[in-house]
Amino acid sequence: MASFSESDRGRSKVATVLRVTSGNFLEMFDFFLFGFYASYISKAFFPGGNEYASLMLTFATFGAGFLMRPLGAIFLGAYVDRIGRRQGLIVTLTIMAAGTILIAFVPGYETIGLAAPALVLIGRLLQGFSAGVELGGVSVYLAEMATPGHKGFYVSWQSGSQQVAVMAAAIIGYALNHSLTPGQMGDWGWRIPFLIGCAIVPFLFYIRRSLEETQEFLHRKVRPSTSEIFASLAQNWKIVVLGMLLVAMTTISFYTITVYTPTFGKSVLKLSDTDSLLVTFCTALSNLFWLPVMGALSDRVGRKPLLLVFSGLTLLTAYPALAWLVGHVSFGNMLIVLLWLSFLYGSYNGAMVVALTEVVPAKVRTAGFSLAYSLATAFFGGFTPLVSTWLIEQTENRAAPGIWMAFGGACGLVATLAIYRGAAVRARAGTLAADPAR
Repeated sequence: MASFSESDRGRSKVATVLRVTSGNFLEMFDFFLFGFYASYISKAFFPGGNEYASLMLTFATFGAGFLMRPLGAIFLGAYVDRIGRRQGLIVTLTIMAAGTILIAFVPGYETIGLAAPALVLIGRLLQGFSAGVELGGVSVYLAEMATPGHKGFYVSWQSGSQQVAVMAAAIIGYALNHSLTPGQMGDWGWRIPFLIGCAIVPFLFYIRRSLEETQEFLHRKVRPSTSEIFASLAQNWKIVVLGMLLVAMTTISFYTITVYTPTFGKSVLKLSDTDSLLVTFCTALSNLFWLPVMGALSDRVGRKPLLLVFSGLTLLTAYPALAWLVGHVSFGNMLIVLLWLSFLYGSYNGAMVVALTEVVPAKVRTAGFSLAYSLATAFFGGFTPLVSTWLIEQTENRAAPGIWMAFGGACGLVATLAIYRGAAVRARAGTLAADPAR
C-alpha cells in the first residue's frame, strides 16, 4: 500500500509540473516565433529599401517587449507575493494571450500603414509585461513544491518547458517551409504558428486553473503589503543587481542559441531555412537534456561549482567556437558548435535558476527573482539578436556574436563569486546558519 501511495504522489508531482509550466511554454513559444520569423515580420510590418534597417527595426520591436519585463516583475511580482502563486500564474497567462492574439491578427503595413507596426509593438509590450513575472512565478512555484533535496531538478523544468517550446516552433517552421513556397510564407504562412498559439490558449487556461496553491505560501503567517514588498526590494537592491548579472549569462546564451540561430544561419552563414531550423531543434533538445541533469547534479555538489565552471568556459570558448564555424561553414559544423554552446548554457542554467530562488529573501521571492531576471533580459538577453546583428555590421566579423556571449560568461563569473563570497561572510557572522546553495 505504501508503494502505491508513493507512486501516486510521484504522478501527482509530474502532473503539477506539467500544469505549472504549460503557460511558460506558451509564453516562450510566442517569443521564439517572433525571432524565428523575424525576416518575414520585417517585410510585413517594417518594409523598406534596406534589408538591414528593416531587420534592425524588427529586432528592436522584439527587444522592446523585454523593456516591459521589469515593470511586470515589480507590479505583478508584488501581486503574486501578496495574493498567491496560483492566481498570479493565471493573470500572467491572460495578459500573454492578449498580446499573442493581437500579433497574430494585425494586418500588414500595406493594408493599414503605420498602425500595423504600432499594434505589433503593443502586442510585444503586453507579452513583455506578462513575461516579467511568468518565469519567476513558475520558478518559485516549482521551488516551493519540490521534494527535499531535489529542488534543483524540479526548478530546472521551468527552463525545460522553454526548450519544448523551441522544438515545437522549429517543427512547425520546418513543416511550413516544406509545404509552402517562399512567397506564401512571406504573405501569410508565417502567421500560422501564431494562430496555433492562439488555439491552445483555452486548453492552457483549463489546466492552469486546476493548480493548487503551494503549501509554503499557505503556511506563511505574514503576507506583506505591496508597499512593504517594494520597500524590501529597495533594501535588497544589491542582491537584485547581482542576480541580474547572474542571469545575464543565461539570457544572452539562451537567446543566441535559440531565437537568433535561425537568423544567424540564414542571413549570416547563408544556410537554408531548413538547416537553420533543424539546428535550432537539436539545440533545444540538447538543452532539454542538460537542464534537468545539471539541476539534479547541483542538488548533490552545490550550485557554486557548476556556475563557476560553465560561466568560465563560456567566457573562454564562445568566440573561438563561432570563429571556427564562420571559417568552416557547413550544416554539420554549425550543429557541433551550437551543441557545445547548448552544453554550456544548459549546465549553467540548471544550477542558476534554483540558486536565484535561494538567494532572494522569501517574503519577496517572486518579485525579487522576477526583477533580477527581467532586468537581465531587458538589458542583455532581449536585445541579443539586435546586438549580434549590429556587431556583425560594425565589425564585419561574422563571429562577433561570440564576443557578446563571452561578455555574458564574464557577468556570470563575477556575480557567482560576489554572491557566494557574501553568503560566506554572512554565515561567519552568524546571520546565515548555512549556505543552502553552497
